[in-house]
Parts: sequence; structure tokens; C-alpha cells
Amino acid sequence: MSPQALSSTEPGISLLGTTALLFEAPGGMSLPSQQRIWALAHEAETWPEVREAVPGMNNLMLTFTRAPRQLDALRARLCNAWRGATAVQREGRVVELPVVYGGQGGPHMADVVAHTGLSVDAIVALHSAPLYPVYALGSHPGYCYLGGMDARIATPRRKVPVLSIPGGAVSIGGAQTGVSASAGPSGWNTIGSTSMVFFDPAQDPPAMLQPGDLIRFRVEGIVR
Repeated sequence: MSPQALSSTEPGISLLGTTALLFEAPGGMSLPSQQRIWALAHEAETWPEVREAVPGMNNLMLTFTRAPRQLDALRARLCNAWRGATAVQREGRVVELPVVYGGQGGPHMADVVAHTGLSVDAIVALHSAPLYPVYALGSHPGYCYLGGMDARIATPRRKVPVLSIPGGAVSIGGAQTGVSASAGPSGWNTIGSTSMVFFDPAQDPPAMLQPGDLIRFRVEGIVR
């Protein structure tokens, strides 16, 4: 099954190797679309050939115990399920994250200022104002993809990624913002840091946040 081009109304479906498939929702990212992805994941994980249904940002990955034999039938079933999917209204927790903006914990604040033309105070105010829904978990254990960032502070990802940023780094990448759950490389612009711990293998579940939870960034300080 070859990749299917996305349009404004039709989803895209492509194989990932022989035992996985990626479903991409049509249109841009939005909370209602993501809520339909959650509904599609809940249904697809009950299908006998599906081993795991993993929601992503405006997409859904399905893995299988073995390569599906009837790919066309499976693709048709996915498309039909998407058309019938109703947005899931999850009553998640509201989690407040204390953030220190700028300084050593926000080394790329100046780059966001240069790109947006806004002052540090304006960027902090715009970044900390929304209540951000957790769309999906991914990238690394405990990491949350968030929706709802103000478009005025959108900043392109870095041309040269940083080899390592610490856990708790609050960053902007394109039209999204997120918080690193552990140290690692990143191509996003780090503007602050939080002391919150997002992943603990001794806990059940080990990830602190789940899709449907809400994050609010509380300004703990601004280092200039």
C-alpha cells in the first residue's frame, strides 16, 4: 500500500515496515481533530489484528502481531471508522508547572525575541497565558505534545540542533511548545525551565501526564 496523499477531506495511510501502519488525519492540527484521533485509537485497539494503537499529533500508529493480509480492507475500515469517530471529551487534570524564563535555563530566548520582534516580557506573557491540552505522548518517555500555543510566538526550529538540553527544558518549535522529560538532543528553542519530573518508572503509570490533561505554565521568575 503506497502512501496516500493528504487532502482537506481524505486521510493519509502508509505502511511503516511490514507490521505497522500510520494513519494521518486530514487538515491541520486542532483539539477536535485530536479528540477524534483518541476515539479512533480506542476503537482500533479492539480489532483482533491490532497489537497496539498509539495516538500521535494528528495521526495514529497501529502495530500488528504480523503483517496484515487484507491491506485494502483494513484501509477502508480505518477510513470508515474515522468518518464515524466522535470527538472524545476527556476530563483530564490541570497541572501547573512553575517556570523560570530566560537565563541559563532559557538560552534561546534571544532567538525567539529576534524572530518575533517581541520583548521578553511579551513572550513570557503570551507563553504562560493559555491552558495547554496534552495532545499525545512521544519523542521520549514522558514527553508531551501540546496544543494551543499563541501563534505570535511561533519560532522555527533550529537549523543546527542542540546536542543536549536538560530535563525540564521548556521550548518552542514552530507552532508548538513542549517540556523535555529527560536530557537529550533537541532542535527546539529553549526559553525556560521547570523542576517538575515527568517520568518515573517506579510510578504507575510512569508518565505523569496523559492525553487530555491540561498544562498551565506559571511564571516563577524571569532572568534577563
